[in-house]
Amino acid sequence: MKFEKVALPYASDALEPVISKTTTEYHYGKHYQAYIDNLNKLIAGTKFENADLETIVKESEGGVFNNAGQALNHALYFTSFKPNGGGLPTGQLAEAIDRSFGSFDKFKEEFSAAGATLFGSGWVWLAKDADGNLSIEKESNAGNPLTKGLTPIFAFDVWEHAYYLDYQNRRADHLKEVWNIIDWDAVGSRY
Repeated sequence: MKFEKVALPYASDALEPVISKTTTEYHYGKHYQAYIDNLNKLIAGTKFENADLETIVKESEGGVFNNAGQALNHALYFTSFKPNGGGLPTGQLAEAIDRSFGSFDKFKEEFSAAGATLFGSGWVWLAKDADGNLSIEKESNAGNPLTKGLTPIFAFDVWEHAYYLDYQNRRADHLKEVWNIIDWDAVGSRY
């Protein structure tokens, strides 16, 4: 199976000023593409050659895992946004957030703090277990909650390439603004 980037569901400048066109072009066009290209090279002729991305993330290690994890992580990340997004989740996801964290505001506070305090590069995830209970998961590098038997719902990318051109070293400022572009319909559909 040859992997390709997921298509952006918006124009490369549509998330401005939260994420600039330049950041989108580098992050989506260069970094994400490199993970896809590397993954396709690494799985050629291996047991993962015809596997789906989730299987590769769950069962691989080393370079294959790193590139598969980043390919999956970025696919989920880039499809979690929309211009003029934000607001509040609705339906079952909203109910699960209230049940698991007490309120959306409490969840948002805990999630942002997790992203701001993750050492180095990685991801902060909203994930669910088999019973629908939600948790915040901090993963370094290419980590994904799938490796813990959890389902990833959405993530904030806290690798510097996700925000440095727009926010320099102010990761917390970036995370504060990302809430304004969340596509809660797309994210809710993963719950």
